[in-house]
Amino acid sequence: MATITDVARAAGVSPATVSRVFNGGRVTPERAERVRRAAADLGFSPNRVAQSLRKQRGSVIGLLIPDIENPFFTALARGVEDAAQQTNLSVVLCNTDEDIEKERRYLGIALAEQMAGVIVAAASRDRTDLSALAARGMPVVAVDRRPRNASVDAVLVDNQHGGEAATEHLLAGGYRRIACITGPAATSTSEERLAGYRDVLRTALHDGRVPAPPTGDPLTAWVRHADFKVEGGRAAMADLLAMDTPPDAVFVANNLMTVGALTALREAGQAPPGFGVLSFGDVPWAALVHPSLTTVQQPSYDLGFTAATLLQERIGGTHTPLRTVVLRTSLKIRASTAGPADGT
Repeated sequence: MATITDVARAAGVSPATVSRVFNGGRVTPERAERVRRAAADLGFSPNRVAQSLRKQRGSVIGLLIPDIENPFFTALARGVEDAAQQTNLSVVLCNTDEDIEKERRYLGIALAEQMAGVIVAAASRDRTDLSALAARGMPVVAVDRRPRNASVDAVLVDNQHGGEAATEHLLAGGYRRIACITGPAATSTSEERLAGYRDVLRTALHDGRVPAPPTGDPLTAWVRHADFKVEGGRAAMADLLAMDTPPDAVFVANNLMTVGALTALREAGQAPPGFGVLSFGDVPWAALVHPSLTTVQQPSYDLGFTAATLLQERIGGTHTPLRTVVLRTSLKIRASTAGPADGT
C-alpha cells in the first residue's frame, strides 16, 4: 500500500504538503495538482492509511530530543505534534540534555508504558541503544541524528551540504582564515557539518585560495568542539581569538553556540561583518540583530512532521523496507557575512 511518504517523494514535496492537500490546508494549485496526480498514480488513499491508526485512539508516542530550549527542536516538536494529532496520537516530550543515561531511562519508560512508538534525536552516535525497542517490535524513527548500528527509519538533514555551502559562502565573501565551532564529536550532526567545512577548506588550501595556519594541521587548527550550548560557543570563540593567528570568520554548527560566539566577539571588541559569522540553524531573531545573521536554514518543522508520518505508517502496519528521508538546507544570506574589515 502506498504511503504519504511515497506520494511526497513522487510529487517532489514534503509529507507535510501531502497532508495539507488532503486535509484542506493552503497549498499552491500547482503543488496540489502534482500531489493528487502522484496519489492517483500510486493508488494512495488517505482514509485507508489512517484507518488502522484511528482504532488506536488515545495511543501515545514518545519524542526524545536533546534540548527543548533550542528553537530548532521546538519547531521540530511542533511538526511531530501536528502530524500526530491527525491520527489521534498523543505526544510525550522527553528532554535528554545530550545525556546518554537520561536517554536510556526515557527509552525504558517508553517500553514500560507500552507506547505506540518513539521518535528519537540520538544523544550519541555510538552509544544510543535502541535494541530493546527493536526486540519488542516497537516502531522507532530517528530524527535529525542517525545512531550508528540502529536499524530504524530516519529523517535527516543534509548536514554536510549545509557545511559546504556555509564555508563556500564565507570564502566568496573574502574571508580567508575561516574557523569552525562544531558540537560534540559523538554526535553525527557535528561531524557531518564539520566534514562539509573540511571538504571545502581542503580544496581551497590546495588551490591556494586560503593560507595555511602557521602551525598545526590546517584542517584542525581553526576547529573547536563545544557542547551545542551558549557557554560552549562563547568559550570556543574566545579560545580561537586568543590564537597567535586568529581567524577572520567562523562557521558555527548550531544556533545556541552562535549566541555564545557573538558574545565572545563583543567582549573582544570585534563584530560582524568585519569578523564574519555564519550560523547553522536559523532563529526568529536572526534578521533583527544588528548586523543581521547569515544562517543555514533547516526545515525543522518538516523534519518533525515527516518523522511522525513515518512512525504513524509503521504503527499502522506498513511493512516496507526501512527508509531514510534526507531534507535539504538552504542558505539565508544576511549582513553578518558582508566581508572582512580590510576588504580583502
